[in-house]
Amino acid sequence: MTPARASGGAVAASWAFAALGGSLLGAALQLHQPRLWSAGAYAVLLFAGLAGLGGLTRRWRPPPRAWRMPAGLAMAVALACGALAGGGLAGWRAVAYAQGALDPALEGRDLQVVGVVAQMPQRNEGGTRFRLDVESARWADERLGSAPRVPARIALGWYRDDTSLWGRAPENRAAATGGDAAALHAGERWRLTVRLKAPHGNLNPHGFDNELWLWEQGVHASGYVRTGARDAAPAHLQSTWLHPVERAREAVRDAVFERVADARQAGVIAALVTGDQSAIDRSDWDVFRATGVAHLMSISGLHITMFAWLAAHAVGALWRRSAWLMLRVPAPQAALAGGVLLAGLYALFSGWGVPSQRTVWMLATAALLRLTGRRWPWPHVWLLIAAVVVAVDPWALMQAGFWLSFVAVGILFATGFMRPSEEAAGKSARRLAFFREQWVITLALTPLSLLLFQQVSVVGLLANAMAIPWVTLVVTPLAMLGAMAPPLWELAAWAVQLLALLLRWLAALPYATLSMAAPPVWMAACGVAGGVLLAMRLPGSLRTLGLPLLLPVLLWHAPRPAAGQFELLAADIGQGNAVLVRTATHSLLYDAGPRYSLESDAGHRVLVPLLRAFDERLDMLVLSHRDSDHTGGAPAVLAMQPQAALLSSIEATRPLQSVRPARRCEAGQRWTWDGVDFEILRPAAGDYLSFTKPNAVSCVLRIANGRATVLLAGDIERLQEAALVSRTPDLRADVLLAPHHGSKTSSSALFLEAVRPRIALVQAGYRNRFGHPAPEVVERYAAQGVQLVESVPCGAALWRSREPAEVGCERERNARYWHHRLP
Repeated sequence: MTPARASGGAVAASWAFAALGGSLLGAALQLHQPRLWSAGAYAVLLFAGLAGLGGLTRRWRPPPRAWRMPAGLAMAVALACGALAGGGLAGWRAVAYAQGALDPALEGRDLQVVGVVAQMPQRNEGGTRFRLDVESARWADERLGSAPRVPARIALGWYRDDTSLWGRAPENRAAATGGDAAALHAGERWRLTVRLKAPHGNLNPHGFDNELWLWEQGVHASGYVRTGARDAAPAHLQSTWLHPVERAREAVRDAVFERVADARQAGVIAALVTGDQSAIDRSDWDVFRATGVAHLMSISGLHITMFAWLAAHAVGALWRRSAWLMLRVPAPQAALAGGVLLAGLYALFSGWGVPSQRTVWMLATAALLRLTGRRWPWPHVWLLIAAVVVAVDPWALMQAGFWLSFVAVGILFATGFMRPSEEAAGKSARRLAFFREQWVITLALTPLSLLLFQQVSVVGLLANAMAIPWVTLVVTPLAMLGAMAPPLWELAAWAVQLLALLLRWLAALPYATLSMAAPPVWMAACGVAGGVLLAMRLPGSLRTLGLPLLLPVLLWHAPRPAAGQFELLAADIGQGNAVLVRTATHSLLYDAGPRYSLESDAGHRVLVPLLRAFDERLDMLVLSHRDSDHTGGAPAVLAMQPQAALLSSIEATRPLQSVRPARRCEAGQRWTWDGVDFEILRPAAGDYLSFTKPNAVSCVLRIANGRATVLLAGDIERLQEAALVSRTPDLRADVLLAPHHGSKTSSSALFLEAVRPRIALVQAGYRNRFGHPAPEVVERYAAQGVQLVESVPCGAALWRSREPAEVGCERERNARYWHHRLP
């Protein structure tokens, strides 16, 4: 090869690297768009990028041209063209996805749909949840005219009678018993009467984006099955040949629960074999997260990667036993292809979830490069893998699972994953290599987990050292082989029980987990780079450079209000109250949100991650009264915040008192934190003797610093409002937490005239069954010139005392095109 041609090849490799990076950059920029452009605009970007890259490719083909673009300029052009192509492709696909959205005119109206159950149903004490591929739809009332257009895939719930704990649409209370949800199975065609609504999730700082998750799943509507006396009964039409893998998964999962007596052990086995993570008990998930082994209990990207690693070694070992096979296909190539193929089959049987799909594309891309003899440097391979995955699924860039899988796969390839077999020809060498890779992954993912989830297990290294080989070599093989020999599931259950005893002991140790505040993006990048550098095969002097990169992350503290100032964060928790109050060195949480279901509440889903992201240590939890939409998340919050005092009006006989004894809130209680005054305005001691319902003894809290005032009013109603006005000389406040979520029984004209707020916060659920806030209450606030901030269009609302007339909305501050907008 001539020097000129070699130089040209090096430059071409450089701009190819830039083009791949540009495609990722373009997709990332498109994902930050608050609104979509037209499909034509994205098509222009895509074709312009591809045309530019095609022209650049021809420019560097031999023979050399008379003039060549300078290397630096070529890389810049490649980066720009890659960004145009990546952004155009992501946007064009997003426009196609958005066209399947639910027509707002269909929300809350009875529809009769015919469709096939697309995934194995999820059953629990409250009912059954499932996905339905819609084949046809019509109005339940045939007099309404032409057939409506319903999204192709919808998520439905078929609930039981006792639905008091379920967070559901406003019409759900009208649903009565009908049909048998237990008769519903994957692959069956059913005719159902349903009510639908657009996917609308909670949006909080550093919180889980449920709307993005549903977008990736292709689900454009959710709802529930109508089984009332006036509704057509659900009808099973026929069993179909569709979704055979889902039928097999469901059969295996149900067989596990029939065979294994202990439901908690059966849940772990079902999760490992079929990917049904909901089968695992929530308390077990808490233990797994505290010990850093949660990745082993779900079919995650890391799980698929390690399965591929083991499968490749097993295929290679078997292949070498046959001289005939060795003469036709070299063992390393067979091992590589077999590992990826078996990993793909495992991902398919485990539900073919989005994380599993991403990992299979990662592994297939890397394997294809190696099988075709492309000996690219590992950074090029790593970037190509990321570009392929993002091209297939642009929204992967917004998911924590992508980054965990991406870093894990990158570390495995950078440190010797799927290298030629000479390095590990012997059995002992292969075993050592396996344990080395496990330790390297654990070390590399520790800082990344800290950055993504603001929590890492201090005992994680020890727990993983024992759990990884036990789960990988004992529990998982027994669980999978149990599909052919069910008695093995009982052995797997014994192995799970032994592991659970060890993990519970580790989780109970003092300081078993470390939490930290969510750092800025640049600090996050430094932390990830430091973790990767420590895990790579480099000289010790270079690896130690990773330590200073970790320091900014480890020393980061979330900014707090200045002395004498305070701020409020009204969390987006649906139908309920939860307001975080922060001063310079203290924090208070007013109410803890609702309980959504028997397995889920605002504490676990919203408040615990939110408090962890801000690295909060609560000084006090105030529960205004006993209603479940105010206390549902309290057990989870109290478990996370053992030092927090509890102030409430709940009775001494309430079960929550056994979790943390509560001091009764009474008018006149006062305290000062960092120059900010806190005062309980009601109930008075005598109010506890005559109240008829919990709303009447809601704890009303006033917070003031001499320049701004906030009034948190709980669920008081007109009588309590009038009593508060008569007992309190000056009720004026800049911010009012609207009493009783904007119910028509509250926010009387007399009360609003006394408070005269600038801003009123309404925490209520989307399409809640109570109709909060009531139209007449909204008009009353408008007549007073009050800015009404509702959690449905706003998400989490942030207010600061230094800017008393301003309020920030999470849905506006971090708006994305997949987020639901009210029509």
